[in-house]
Amino acid sequence: MTDAKTLLGTWKMISWTRTVVSTGEVSNAMGADPIGYIAYHADGRMMAFVANRQRPKSNGTALSTQQKADLFDTMLAYAATYTLEDGRLIHHVEAAWNPAWQIDLIRPFAFNGETLVISDAPGNDPVTGEEVIYRLEFRKL
Repeated sequence: MTDAKTLLGTWKMISWTRTVVSTGEVSNAMGADPIGYIAYHADGRMMAFVANRQRPKSNGTALSTQQKADLFDTMLAYAATYTLEDGRLIHHVEAAWNPAWQIDLIRPFAFNGETLVISDAPGNDPVTGEEVIYRLEFRKL
């Protein structure tokens, strides 16, 4: 059983890949160099934020509908409570950038030194709708 205390703190994203279940195609979910953080607190709450480092930039004027959609599709953010059960990390999402993610996200996880790896659980990509398997790696700060 993993010590829950090891999970506590802030973790910076190293990488996030997605594998399309039907084809096996692997790609970067938020670009080759995503920026993101996930934080776990002793009170059982957590927060996550991830964005593509190459997000579209605003020119200072009102954004078009397409620009807003592009910004929405290049980020992920949510707040949740969490539990640990049998080698799985369960995020009970209460608020999210995409309301479709206000569910329980059940993810196998492991520690590799100062690295947290969350992977191997199939899910639906919120942008494409494809069934994918995500692999996220974080370094403890």
